[in-house]
Amino acid sequence: MPNDLRTRITDALKEAMKAKDAARLGTLRLINAAIKDQDIALRVDGKSVGDPEILAILGKMVKQRQESARAYEEGGRLELAERELTEVKVIEDFLPAQLSEAASQAAVDDAIKEVGAESIRDMGRVMGILKGKYTGQMDFGSVGPMVKARLG
Repeated sequence: MPNDLRTRITDALKEAMKAKDAARLGTLRLINAAIKDQDIALRVDGKSVGDPEILAILGKMVKQRQESARAYEEGGRLELAERELTEVKVIEDFLPAQLSEAASQAAVDDAIKEVGAESIRDMGRVMGILKGKYTGQMDFGSVGPMVKARLG
């Protein structure tokens, strides 16, 4: 199985077409569109989207859909919330496994040691290390306060 994310997504798109899986196909097309948008944006600089950028795009898509599902549930639109959560499951097929709470804390500790961080002013460097190593594997919204607590 190819480990290039773009290839994996394209292959999954072809399989969904053959299987006539409309829900999965729609989500995979949205993923492809988001990647192509990013490709176009980076083309100006002569760059293209690699796996780290694709992981960031997928992470952002998951977060958006979880927020939408929450809003739909609060509004009593359960069928729309269910559709958003179904899309999340398809997107998560391409993301690496999420780190556990303990593994996230260990990664934060390692990054702090690696940078030699001593105060809250070093938080940006610590977060940079974490984003470089763990994109798609941890929720940086919850890791930020963890780093702040360790450095504060």
